[in-house]
Amino acid sequence: MTLRPARTLLALALASACALPAAAQEAGAQLPIHDIPRIGGDIAIDGVLDDAAWSQAKRLDIAFEVSPGDNIPAPQKTTVRVGHDDHALYVAFHAEDTDPSRIRAYLRDRDSAFNDDWVGMFMDTFDDQRRAYEFFVNPLGVQMDLIKDETNGGNEDASWDGLWTSAGRITDTGYDVEIRIPFSTLRFRNVEGMQRWGIGFFRNYPRDKRHQLMSNRVKRGGNCLTCTLEKYQGMAGVQQGRNLEVVPSLTVGRPETRSAAGAEWKSEGFDVEPGLDVSWAPSPNMTVNATINPDFSQVESDQAQLDLNQSFALYFEEKRPFFMEGSDYFNTPLQVLYTRQIADPDAGLRVTGRSGSGAYGALVARDAVTQLLLPGALGSGFTVLEQPVNVAAGRYRHNLNDRTTVGMIGTFRHGDGYSNDVVGVDGRWQTGHHTVSAQLLTSQSEYPTSLGLADDSPSGKAMRAYYGFNNRNWSLNSWHERIDPGFRADLGFIGQVGYRKSLIGGGRNWFRDGKPFNRFNLYADWDITHRADGQLLENEFETSFNVRGPLQSDFSLIGMSRERFWNGVMFDEAYVAFNGSFRPRGGMLFGVYARSGTQIDLTATRRGRGNYIETWGDVDIGRGLNLNWSLSRQRLDRDGGTAFSASLADVRLGWQIDPRQRVRLALQGNHIDRDPSLYVRAVKARSRDVAAQLIYSYKVNPRTAFYAGTSFGAFMDDANPELFNNSRSLFLKFSYAWQPQF
Repeated sequence: MTLRPARTLLALALASACALPAAAQEAGAQLPIHDIPRIGGDIAIDGVLDDAAWSQAKRLDIAFEVSPGDNIPAPQKTTVRVGHDDHALYVAFHAEDTDPSRIRAYLRDRDSAFNDDWVGMFMDTFDDQRRAYEFFVNPLGVQMDLIKDETNGGNEDASWDGLWTSAGRITDTGYDVEIRIPFSTLRFRNVEGMQRWGIGFFRNYPRDKRHQLMSNRVKRGGNCLTCTLEKYQGMAGVQQGRNLEVVPSLTVGRPETRSAAGAEWKSEGFDVEPGLDVSWAPSPNMTVNATINPDFSQVESDQAQLDLNQSFALYFEEKRPFFMEGSDYFNTPLQVLYTRQIADPDAGLRVTGRSGSGAYGALVARDAVTQLLLPGALGSGFTVLEQPVNVAAGRYRHNLNDRTTVGMIGTFRHGDGYSNDVVGVDGRWQTGHHTVSAQLLTSQSEYPTSLGLADDSPSGKAMRAYYGFNNRNWSLNSWHERIDPGFRADLGFIGQVGYRKSLIGGGRNWFRDGKPFNRFNLYADWDITHRADGQLLENEFETSFNVRGPLQSDFSLIGMSRERFWNGVMFDEAYVAFNGSFRPRGGMLFGVYARSGTQIDLTATRRGRGNYIETWGDVDIGRGLNLNWSLSRQRLDRDGGTAFSASLADVRLGWQIDPRQRVRLALQGNHIDRDPSLYVRAVKARSRDVAAQLIYSYKVNPRTAFYAGTSFGAFMDDANPELFNNSRSLFLKFSYAWQPQF
């Protein structure tokens, strides 16, 4: 498994500065309470803190460095002002810097400035330590907004895009940021009198190290960031409104394909597709989203991956807005809802919300095709039934108390001669440094005989149990999974069935605050997997040693040794790997992953020596240009020759012309060579794929936007020995967000 540094969001920033245990807070009773005043007068959101109304706002400081320092005084002064009127919350940041020339700020697309300097806040508007909004802004006003889900390990979901206003300005003494968040963008309790929220103000200060600054202390070794947020009260009588949003859209496209060089291009002409999305909040605790004839095309191409020497289906992230927003409501330990299985929907409806101590989500859709992930104990793959199918999913989660959550989930898909139903329960208990979670599922399915499956009516159960311990210096994680051969979650992504697997692992941290190399981590785990009939599938030991140092560097040495069963034979595999990244200066990131060791050639059921290397980088050129890339090369040598070698490239260039306009160019390609003489069955000796995508976008906000683009694809293999252009397309997309007032 490639252990590249995850390009996550604030989870990276706070990886070594976890929050206080929930039990230590008891619903925030021991935390300070601040008043948010009502302010009068107009505030222009322009990044200039000269409006008289700011003098009426609450004033406080971001006083603590929580990472890499352990709640030490912040290295730079940051002053926050916060107030409200009847319609919105207003926040201003005055971020001082002793050397403003080192401020990192670039024009970027939304949710893309996490490597810059930035400021913002966490807002737990229900004050239940379960879910929080995150609003962040860089010094040029670029917005980032997320949802933090504490019930799912603190995961952060960047797919949520709220409608709010921000502006930033670099000054001679640092930078200033102004933010206006309409109450119609938020969800909060409908109460008489004052609101009470948990809020934490934050500043990201990246220099030689990534300094994370907060307005409240955040002790290392916990597992609940929102439990540490101080309490803010006020905003009596504010209303969220109905928040009705109607977004008509129009998509025009013309794709063309051909099967060989010189062949005639085939196309069905221009495809014109009108669509409509509606979002409505009938109450403060409920949001309804509906879509008719949606355009579910992806504006951004998937990350390039190679399906080479893999036995299980590849996973691609969801990028379609209708399915991304509110997806955290459906999260469970086992992924029984993977919305990319809804491949070509005609319409959809989603309801999400809260009721007392509970949270719920429901989704229904009509899909024009039936995409199936066919799982097994040793491999999986996708197939498609060319028939429509009805889809439904429901999720409910209830907070028994501050530490315990229970839930249930169901997914249902029915078509002509086909059905798949999954239902289950789950729970999570978290106190102090300890976390326990479990899930139990059952499924019943019916498949058409045309698929040729060994069992047309499979049924089975799946379960997962987890225990984790984490404090400042020590961590322990252990889990057990068992999935029956007949279990199917056709709306999810569970590619392996008919097995049971157990893992136990642990790690030790050493912190050296103030030193060039400030954190060391040693980790090891052991896991064992058996097939349902008792056959050993894998017995693996893995260990890693990680160091964090200057230039925001992160280096790991990894070792793995295992027994692995494949195609009736037990093999020994082992490798050593190196993983590292660093930032030589602001706006530059370079990384490398290299691995070498014994490896199975799955196509030939033979063992050889495999080598893999990947380099990646991200470079900002001026304020608006960004270049990022990932280049990899792998080969496997055995039986006196090279069984296969492969190269993969994914290069992307973006030009943010101004906060609204952007041009993106994506180039992807792969090249695979095999030696047919080293295989018993026929294999392709050579193949190559090349793709390009060019897109111009103009965004007034996340839902009022215009896109124009073109794409190109080329291909070659043994039957087509010359690289030829086999696909091309043009497309336009326009959407407009209308918010009627009533």
